[in-house]
Amino acid sequence: MDAIWLDGAEWLAVLRIGLGLWWLESWRHKDKKTWFEGSGIAWAADVAEKHRWNAVRSGFAVVVKPRPRVMAYVVLYAELALGLGLVAGFLTPVALVGGLLLNLVYLTLMIHDWAEQGQNSMMALISVVGLFGMAWQTWSVDSALGWF
Repeated sequence: MDAIWLDGAEWLAVLRIGLGLWWLESWRHKDKKTWFEGSGIAWAADVAEKHRWNAVRSGFAVVVKPRPRVMAYVVLYAELALGLGLVAGFLTPVALVGGLLLNLVYLTLMIHDWAEQGQNSMMALISVVGLFGMAWQTWSVDSALGWF
């Protein structure tokens, strides 16, 4: 077909790169100063404290609440690493699994807020498609190095 100008592996690369750009935008739009001062984690703590699932409330209290500054750095730089890894196609399967897990955490935390669920659901879906479609085969550092 003349209308299809990219092959399947190239379309998967487009999807992978688009997901990476989405993660980079998530990183870019955060006000780093207030984020590191605790605004993001404070907001998440408020959401977690009111969460309907005890596992979320207690998990947040044990893992995140005692170390808000560290977790602020972890979240922010995880989003940056995911974005860069997916755009460049570097350690792509690791980035896709990491992104899927982070989106699942966001989905679980925000289970009551359907406004945020669409973005996280689509990002998780793209991660699954990219992983099973092996989106690192084209236009990637992984492919250039013969990895995976």
